[in-house]
Amino acid sequence: MSDRLFIFDTTLRDGEQVPGCQLNTIEKIQVARQLEMLGVDVIEAGFPISSPGDFNSVIEISKAVTWPTICALTRAVEKDINVAVDALQYAKHKRIHTGIGTSDSHIKYKFNSTREEIIERAVAAVKYAKRFVEDVEFYAEDAGRTDNEYLARVVDAVVKAGATVVNIPDTTGFRLPMEYGEKIKYLMEHVDGLSAGKAILSTHCHNDLGMATANTLSGVINGARQVEVTINGIGERAGNTSLEEVVMALKTHPYLDIDTNINTTKIYPTSRMVSSLMNMPVQPNKAIVGKNAFAHSSGIHQDGVLKNVGTYEIMDPKEVGIDDNSIVLTARSGRAALKHRLHVNGVDIDGEKLDKVYEEFLALADKKKEVTDDDVLVLAGANRAETHSVKLDYLQVTTGKGVRSVASIGLAIANEHFEAAASGNGPVDAAIKALKTIIKREMTLKEFTIQAISKGSDDMGKVHMQVEYNGSVYYGFGANTDIVTASVEAYIDCINKFR
Repeated sequence: MSDRLFIFDTTLRDGEQVPGCQLNTIEKIQVARQLEMLGVDVIEAGFPISSPGDFNSVIEISKAVTWPTICALTRAVEKDINVAVDALQYAKHKRIHTGIGTSDSHIKYKFNSTREEIIERAVAAVKYAKRFVEDVEFYAEDAGRTDNEYLARVVDAVVKAGATVVNIPDTTGFRLPMEYGEKIKYLMEHVDGLSAGKAILSTHCHNDLGMATANTLSGVINGARQVEVTINGIGERAGNTSLEEVVMALKTHPYLDIDTNINTTKIYPTSRMVSSLMNMPVQPNKAIVGKNAFAHSSGIHQDGVLKNVGTYEIMDPKEVGIDDNSIVLTARSGRAALKHRLHVNGVDIDGEKLDKVYEEFLALADKKKEVTDDDVLVLAGANRAETHSVKLDYLQVTTGKGVRSVASIGLAIANEHFEAAASGNGPVDAAIKALKTIIKREMTLKEFTIQAISKGSDDMGKVHMQVEYNGSVYYGFGANTDIVTASVEAYIDCINKFR
């Protein structure tokens, strides 16, 4: 009988900490429901004490999903745990994830404490959380750089205190696969509660050296039975372990005899949904879900694949939900074709929302020969701007060689119309100056990034911006076939997030 590996998804907590990738509660619910369909066992829904938004998201996600365990993160602090308990009140299956740093670096510099005091605090946090929920997970932050003997003492203590899962994070992504695997093996051999089945070990590996997936698999091979992962491997710094990589590595190596509950055909749609909602493109050469993952350009490879697909492909694209019989979208495509392409990419819409996206699709299709998946995902996400209090009515720009660029802009602010004009060093500069003439606030543009969706001159362009206002940095996004318009929309997106 195969061993069961539990999939703990932290896309909505650790993954959402990526700058510029924050989701609102409605978007988080969308992702949570998709994760439920994907088959993840545990959804880490947020860090409730960190903000009212996170608190509310944990509540609403708890209401929205049925069978996965909903997990809330805390520090080893009673107030954190109390807030997490309140946030989890509607969860059908609930878990508190509490913990503290255990490496000498964290003990000395972060906590100004001692090893013994850290164990006392760890045990106290687990016992306190256990008053409210049966399922308590403990994380030993920076376990990757904690010496194994002391780490075993910590793990032994928290298991005796009632922890059902103990997380061994390689917080800095420092360990090599052999080292991380040996750490898990050491704990399995030296903590009686683990060998007796009172608790399981969990991996949580970061990708700073590009080894998160390798370290995770090494941990699983050596006894860990939960993996903490994110969709597309998103996360702080270089990211977390990628769910799709771990799951498909195990599926393509059945001799390991380890099963998950993941419906792999939902992997690609989930990847596309997260990428679209977070405005975070998947790199083309990303394993499993990148657009080149099943592409072959080498003549030798093409010849081999045409003769027998197994010569260069270890997975069938359909296993991960990639539809290799794509319907090409043009101006003559109907609603059904558009709805199908959106569904393939993890977005399901109907009624008036589909009608509105279809109108925008036709307008875009008139400008382009072919509309790509990225285009339709941008269109499907564009309705998020409908709730903005500041909206772009029109933008007209005059520019050219030897003349100073001039922009005229119209804004709708709380149903009132405002107009302004300004000149600048280029069309984008002129447009933003005209915008600032209406929005009279001290704003500073910190970052401005343009990303072309593909190579054609008529394709959609994405703009990501960071704007500083009142001591805080806000992230905005815009997409349009006109890059000046996309830039202004990104700036307005930032303004609508000002507090």
